[in-house]
Amino acid sequence: MTKTPTLDSLRSFAVFADKLNFTHAAEALHISQPALHVKISELGETLGVPLYIRSGRGLELTEHGKKVARFGREIEDRLDVFMQELSGEKVMRPIVLAAGEGTYQYLLADAIQEFTRRGRDRLKLLTADREGIIEAIGSGRADLGVAPLETTPHGFTAVPLKKVTQVLVMPRDHYLAKKKSIKLADLSGEKLIVPPSNRPHRQMLSMALQSAGVEWEVAVEAQGWELMLRFVQLKLGLAVVHSSCTIPRTLVTRPIPSLPNIHYHLLHLIGTDSRSDIARLKSIVLTMQ
Repeated sequence: MTKTPTLDSLRSFAVFADKLNFTHAAEALHISQPALHVKISELGETLGVPLYIRSGRGLELTEHGKKVARFGREIEDRLDVFMQELSGEKVMRPIVLAAGEGTYQYLLADAIQEFTRRGRDRLKLLTADREGIIEAIGSGRADLGVAPLETTPHGFTAVPLKKVTQVLVMPRDHYLAKKKSIKLADLSGEKLIVPPSNRPHRQMLSMALQSAGVEWEVAVEAQGWELMLRFVQLKLGLAVVHSSCTIPRTLVTRPIPSLPNIHYHLLHLIGTDSRSDIARLKSIVLTMQ
């Protein structure tokens, strides 16, 4: 007879998948680290697939591991719903939406307000970068996500949501404010406020300027559009941001046509929008852009 995984092992693995750390996951489950290690090892043996691998100094789920984690969370959710129904409680399973901080503020605020105003479903927001959004949906921690994409990840549905351009933001009295648009060569010698070096926006901008032979300086590294705009207000340097950002009145923007447009997509796993609550949120997000 084929062995099947236990509910306890699946629930434990779902917690481990959230933490990707045996110590922290064991603490959350109130069991010892060796006991958790045995549970997950036995689960992998039962299923006959590797669930995680070591990546540098950390751990990373395999594709099989992501599927198992997602299944564990689905079982946990269904069990919660079943127990609530059994006790006569009103079932309110939250929808989890994943996006970046700036995406919530500049692209999704109206849709979130409208969705919560209708009051039919609970909404939980998860803040993450593009890679984190894809991982959260793939592992079952999120139902929907909004992120800039060039290609659609395997197993996902991605619906175009909004195209934004990239603009240079500067104080009104800056000499480049006299131009109608900005060439990359115009940024030669300028001090720029940029995200940390491992962020996609910084990497894109650095490559574009390098390809154009433009030398520039890092004024300060800042994470998030709001902080970058604040530092421009303080005249620490200039910044390249998305045209969807709300710009303070003391600043102006000029388009940079040679930089690529950013294409935001609404994404979810194939078939998961059959849930009525997810379909409602998806519809509101798409119609309020």
